[in-house]
Amino acid sequence: MEYKSCAVTGHRPTRFKWKYKENDTGCKRLKKRLHDQFALLYEHGVRKFYVGGSLGVDQWAGEILLEMQKLSEYKDLRLVVTIPFPGHDTAWEEPSKRRLDYLKRHSEVVIVSSDIGAKGYISRNRYLVDHADCLVAVYDNNRAIRSGTGNTVHYAEKRHIPIILIHPDTGKVTYPDIAK
Repeated sequence: MEYKSCAVTGHRPTRFKWKYKENDTGCKRLKKRLHDQFALLYEHGVRKFYVGGSLGVDQWAGEILLEMQKLSEYKDLRLVVTIPFPGHDTAWEEPSKRRLDYLKRHSEVVIVSSDIGAKGYISRNRYLVDHADCLVAVYDNNRAIRSGTGNTVHYAEKRHIPIILIHPDTGKVTYPDIAK
């Protein structure tokens, strides 16, 4: 099956065992899995990737995609950073703000909502799914814990968008509803 666009969702670093330690083996494995899935999706026709502009998976995915875009075989890859509302990063530490600024300078940017807080994040997550043909989700499928990532996955399920799940702890990739 060919897809044209893909959204990416996943948890903030606080939900991972390694937190903000990107040199941790688990974080490196996760980033490798993201890269591999993006490369596979590119082979299947995906040229446009949407990331959510938050800390953690959104930021890592954006950085991976921009690195891929520098390579000749991915030169027509497009990145869209979807910002939930203006100033969503106000409380972030400076290094994280700089990383987001880098992503924004090198991609298309969409500010989804003027609603500050939960409504803005919900609007952003729905925008991601509504503009994608598939979803890559770094998600453990733990439905007992409420999260924006879980809500995004559930919304994609309701919209019958194919989902690729990457388990945050094990790195296991599953394709629950995609014919491989």
